[in-house]
Amino acid sequence: MEFLSQYGLFLAQAMTIVVSVGLIVLLIAAASQRHRGESNGHIEVHKLNDRYKELRETLRDATLDPALRKESQKAEKKAEKKKAKEEAKAAKKQVKSGDEEAEELPRLYVLDFDGDIRASAVEQLREEISTLLGELRESDEVLLRLESGGGMVHSYGLASSQLQRIRNKGINLTVAVDKVAASGGYMMACVANQIIAAPFAIIGSIGVIAQLPNFHRVLKKNDIDFEVLTAGEYKRTLTVFGENTDKGRDKFKEELEDTHVLFKQFVKENREVIDIDNVATGETWFGQRAREVNLVDSLQTSDEYIQAKLDTHGVYELSYVPRKNWQQKLGIAAENALERSFLKLWQAALTRPKQ
Repeated sequence: MEFLSQYGLFLAQAMTIVVSVGLIVLLIAAASQRHRGESNGHIEVHKLNDRYKELRETLRDATLDPALRKESQKAEKKAEKKKAKEEAKAAKKQVKSGDEEAEELPRLYVLDFDGDIRASAVEQLREEISTLLGELRESDEVLLRLESGGGMVHSYGLASSQLQRIRNKGINLTVAVDKVAASGGYMMACVANQIIAAPFAIIGSIGVIAQLPNFHRVLKKNDIDFEVLTAGEYKRTLTVFGENTDKGRDKFKEELEDTHVLFKQFVKENREVIDIDNVATGETWFGQRAREVNLVDSLQTSDEYIQAKLDTHGVYELSYVPRKNWQQKLGIAAENALERSFLKLWQAALTRPKQ
């Protein structure tokens, strides 16, 4: 009976959610009408210098003796006032000389790319780079924190071309691999001026793979015909349901080999220091071994690299956030609400006293 009571309560909650979702639909639909002319997304920028400074101050306040903390705060305020005066003086000097950027610190812009098989993040990357290109100066640098096991050739080819836009402007590009940059991921990484990697990051996989099932014998066994009509000898080489031929297989393999040749050529053009025939076998290496075959330049995490730049650069984390339409917002809200309701019911069932 207690379980039925709990179940009835859940149904009541579910009905409440349905009614609430209906109201949300109306509200979001109305809002979408008002904002139809707005941008599809926005850029978010966070200054990492300030973030790490605040974290250090929090740690210092928690660990220092109260008397020492007070003295430290006084000394810090004094140093900040002195620095502010010097910066103001330098700014006046720049205005008089007409050189507004003479004393400004170089900037390190930090981007992220978390790749899936379709390289979906390329849409955010292209917006971030398009935003950056108008602001980059010769002294600036871009750091891309890259994580990808690869995927579709054309998708990662586009992602690599986006990074090439930075190189074409003469700006230093560093790619940091903390976990994995394989296949299409390495296709992106090799565009950089330098590649840094964690000691056990997975690097390489300069190869091409294609695999698909074939259900022709299953269909034939069940007297099901499947016809493929094409115009052009090689319009379709291998199929999932049709009968594949040796000629089709040979052509498909030929296309794979040609893609591999282009992949190797691309890597070699961007990283002349490697022996392409030695590394383009489809193998992967851990960061330590990848350094030995020149797939990466140094062993270092992205955190180490950023920390080393905090005193000499203004370090900015940049990300493009696409605006979700009302259908997406509604789906996420409904999913979260239902998930919470099911979780409550499940927890109630688990904690119910045994009879």
